[in-house]
Amino acid sequence: MTRRTQFIVLGVLLAVLAGTAFNFYRTRDSSDTNSPQPVSQDARFTPLNVDNPALRLDILKRFLALEYKGVHRSIFSATLPPPPAPPPSKQAIVVPGPPPGPPPLTVDAKYFGYVSDFGGSHRRAFFATANNEDVIIASEGDTFLGRFRVVRLTNTTADVEEVSTGRLATLTLEEPSPNG
Repeated sequence: MTRRTQFIVLGVLLAVLAGTAFNFYRTRDSSDTNSPQPVSQDARFTPLNVDNPALRLDILKRFLALEYKGVHRSIFSATLPPPPAPPPSKQAIVVPGPPPGPPPLTVDAKYFGYVSDFGGSHRRAFFATANNEDVIIASEGDTFLGRFRVVRLTNTTADVEEVSTGRLATLTLEEPSPNG
């Protein structure tokens, strides 16, 4: 800004200030002439309609009788307060839990392979007996060893259900041992 522009801005600001001061003092003087008698602030006061404005001493006594029951500790002290006393021990009634469930289902066969048709919709699983003498081929829904039913076959697991109890077991695909 040039020096001349600064003087112009200063002149405008002084003119605005002068106009504001003139307007302020003019309205202040005109309000005094319009109301010759001062209005009392008490004239606008209307008390609340209270049935009994007396102090409730019963409530005050109850609040004064309250006592803090928490831990009394100085907030300016760095030491910890002593630990609270342990509650008196009561004889705990031990409720026996539910009886243990049946033992997990053990299947006397190993899942060691599967084969599927060209579309992959029909699968058959290969199970070997515990002594690796017999090989059983079963598809979903078939029973083997007289008491197990194949529920579901995947690439890595075979879900087997015991026919008599309905318990389920999952057999994982086992790699054959190198000696056969």
